[in-house]
Amino acid sequence: MQTRKCFFAFGLFLLIGAHFSNQVYLANSRKVKFFATHQKPPETPLISLEKNVLLVGIKPYLGKEIMNDQNAPSLRLISNGRNLILTDALGVIRKAKEINIGWRAKELLNPTVFVRKTIGPFASFESAERLSNDLNDKGIESTIAHPFDWEVWVSGDIEIPQSIKSTYQKIKVSKTVSPYLDGNNQKIALKGPISIEAPDGLRWKKGIYFGPFSIQSDAYGSWTLVEHVPIERYLNGVVPYEIGANSPEAALAAQAVLARTWALANSHRFQVDGYNICSDTQCQVYKDPSKANQKIKKAIKKTAGRILTWNKKPINTVYHATNGGVMASVNEAWSMHQVPYLQMRLDGPKEWTRTVDLPLSNEKHLKSFLFSKSEAFGSNHPLFRWERMLDASKISKQLNQAQKVSSSFYPNKIKVQTRGSSGRVTSLKIIGKTGSAIFLKLDDIRSVLRQLPSTLFVVKEIKEGKWLFSGGGFGHGAGMSQSGAIELAKNGWTTKQILSHYYPKTKYGFLP
Repeated sequence: MQTRKCFFAFGLFLLIGAHFSNQVYLANSRKVKFFATHQKPPETPLISLEKNVLLVGIKPYLGKEIMNDQNAPSLRLISNGRNLILTDALGVIRKAKEINIGWRAKELLNPTVFVRKTIGPFASFESAERLSNDLNDKGIESTIAHPFDWEVWVSGDIEIPQSIKSTYQKIKVSKTVSPYLDGNNQKIALKGPISIEAPDGLRWKKGIYFGPFSIQSDAYGSWTLVEHVPIERYLNGVVPYEIGANSPEAALAAQAVLARTWALANSHRFQVDGYNICSDTQCQVYKDPSKANQKIKKAIKKTAGRILTWNKKPINTVYHATNGGVMASVNEAWSMHQVPYLQMRLDGPKEWTRTVDLPLSNEKHLKSFLFSKSEAFGSNHPLFRWERMLDASKISKQLNQAQKVSSSFYPNKIKVQTRGSSGRVTSLKIIGKTGSAIFLKLDDIRSVLRQLPSTLFVVKEIKEGKWLFSGGGFGHGAGMSQSGAIELAKNGWTTKQILSHYYPKTKYGFLP
C-alpha cells in the first residue's frame, strides 16, 4: 500500500513515487514479482526556495491526444511582465515574454507493457481511497489514479477478493508524448521535468499566477503544468472562490483554516502523478490568487499555520455551500468509515432543534423537516430548499453516459432504498420497464443525476415517466456549511467557535 499519511508538512516536502516494478510480494511463503501497473513519472525537484510548498496541477493531461494519433493543442505561456525563463533537464534555456510548447509522438525502440487490474470508476477520491485502504488491510498494494475518473489499480498478477469487480488490462506502450519548444521557425526537443520562472507572474485563465512552475509527465503518458506554491499564498486562490470574498471576517478565517487543513490532509491525492493536488472541484477550487483583497489576506494571516487536528493529524476538513439544516455523517456522503467529528447533527439554535422530529431517516419526519419553516443556520441560501423535475429520458441518458446501463434501459420507477441518519439518500433504486434495476449509492447519486444539488430529498412520481425531487442543501452536507458559518459570523461567533461547532472534538492549533 502506498504511504497514506500526509507527506507534505511544515518546512518539509517529500515526494514519494508510486510504482511497483521492482517490488516483491510475499504470499504463501513464496515470492511473486509485481508487474508494473503504470509508468512512473520522474521525480520532480522542488524548485521553490520557500517553505511549506504545495505542488498544484493547474493544467493536466497535456498532449494526451497524441496517444490516439490526434493533434494536441500546444501549451501557450504568457508573461505578465519580464521574460519567462524556461529550463529543461538537458540544459535548454529559453527567455521570452511568450513561450509555446508543442507535443509530438516518440516511438519506443523497446515497447513497455503494463499489466493491472482496474477497479472503478469511483465518483470521488474518498470512495476510491476507502477501497484502497481496505485492500491494504488485506496485504494488497494498490494505486489511486485519475486518468479520467478515479480508479484503483492493482498489479495484474495479484489476486483480489472476488466480491470486488475489476477489469484486467494489459497495456502495450509503443510511443511516448514528447514536448518541444515551438518558435522562430524551429522545434527544439525538450526533456522533462521542465522548470519555468515567471518574475512578474504568468498570465493564466484570466488570472496571474506567480509560480515557479514545472511541466512534468504523469502516470498516463501525458503531461501536467504544475505550480509550486507556498501554502499561505495558495490560500489566496482558494478562500475567496470557495466562500466569497465579502464574507464576514470570522467566516473567511474559518475557511482559511479549513482550506489549509484540507490541503495538508490531501497532499497525497495526486501522488501517482508526482504532484499534490489539483485546481478544480476534484480538490479545492484554486484560481487567480492575485485577486485576493486585503480582507482575504488579513483572514489568512490571522490564522497563519493553524489547522484542525484529530489524534495529532490534520483532519479531512470537508465543507459545502449549505446543509439544508442538518449536518451529514461522513459515511452518508462517501464510502468511508465514520469519524467522531463528522456526525449527523441538526444545524441551528437549540430552541429550534428541540422541535424537530428525529430520526430523519424516517420519511414522515423528513417530509415534515423539509416542508416546514426552518430556523436553521444559513437558511437564507437560495438552495437551502429546492425542487427538481427529472423525466425518464433524461435519467436514461445520464445513466448511459455514466456507463451504468445500456442505451435501451428506460426508467419506470424510482425508489429510495436506504437513508442515512440525516435523511440523506444512501441508495436509490431505479427500475426499468423490463423489470431490471440499477442502484445508485452515496456520491454516485449526484455524480450521475447532476441536476440534484444534494442527496437530502424525497421523490414523488408526478406522472408516468416524470418525477419531482424535493430537497434541501447544496453539496454533500458533511462538515462546515458555508452559509451557516456566514450567518454565525454575522451573529458574533468567533472563528474558533464556528470551527468547534462544525468539527466538534477537534483541536485548533499548529500541526505538531
